[in-house]
Amino acid sequence: MSEKCDAVAPSGELHGVVEELIAGYREDPRAQHINKRFTPSRKEITEIIDLLLQIFYPGYHGRQDLSDEDLLYHVGTLVSTLRQKLERQIERCLCFQDETQDARSIDIPKCRQRGYDVARVFVNRLPAVRRRLLLDVQAAYDGDPAASSMDEIILAYPGLLAVTVYRVAHELYLLGVPLMPRIMSEWAHTRTGADIHPGANIGDSFFIDHATGVVIGETSDIGSHVKLYQGVTLGALSLPQHSRGARGLKRHPTVEDHVTVYANATVLGGKTVLGEGSVVGGSVFLTKSVAGGQRVANEPPRLRVASPSTIPPGIHGLDPGILDFDI
Repeated sequence: MSEKCDAVAPSGELHGVVEELIAGYREDPRAQHINKRFTPSRKEITEIIDLLLQIFYPGYHGRQDLSDEDLLYHVGTLVSTLRQKLERQIERCLCFQDETQDARSIDIPKCRQRGYDVARVFVNRLPAVRRRLLLDVQAAYDGDPAASSMDEIILAYPGLLAVTVYRVAHELYLLGVPLMPRIMSEWAHTRTGADIHPGANIGDSFFIDHATGVVIGETSDIGSHVKLYQGVTLGALSLPQHSRGARGLKRHPTVEDHVTVYANATVLGGKTVLGEGSVVGGSVFLTKSVAGGQRVANEPPRLRVASPSTIPPGIHGLDPGILDFDI
């Protein structure tokens, strides 16, 4: 038996809470979008991602019984549906931006035409984007001996999902679409643990191993054949509060071709360059450039191990004060 919850006017103590909340909405315009007409649909943007995954990796996402006889109709339907959804959401993102800046400046026909034009340009780029993604799949297979097949990478690897969504979001970012690229990248962030800003420039054959905790900032420049492990941050140095003048400046590192950055390394700053072929070891903290071919590592920690015979009876675990044997 289903239960139906009817909307009722608040009464008693709830009435006071509701009135206080509404007063707060009216007093402070932050974090509320009331009396506005245009908001992008996160649900439909997620549906756009799903359509793109089906287009890029047919048979792995969506229908799994495809044959050559089905492809023309199936892919045609996917692309047509994708274009319609893109037109609608790009239009809404553009009108949302205009309405946020000045509600009087909204030009709905202009937003609609721009959505139509951008959606068509984006759809025409899909074959090129897929060719780049195949290089990313190959890089993952070549870079991870644990991968038994490319099928496993496409079906299971969060790093490839993060890179796939990045490639899409980056194209929309380059086309000047507001908000949607970031919604896409943050969807991938929640699904994979990898946070790649759509504004970053990333070359071919890119591989993120394990994915969790990777952060790539907006003005990062990454070359081809680069491999990042989990927990790597390509970030910006902290700026004073309200440093709006920093927007648009180069704040994140440059990583040249054939660079490997191991787990939990942090590389910060717009002037920091990791030269071609360099290797950055795990847990390294860098704010200075590294020349090509160099290897950077922390001093190895000094480990001390206690012999079981030195542990007094009745003490469970290791007391740091009796760790007397270096290794």
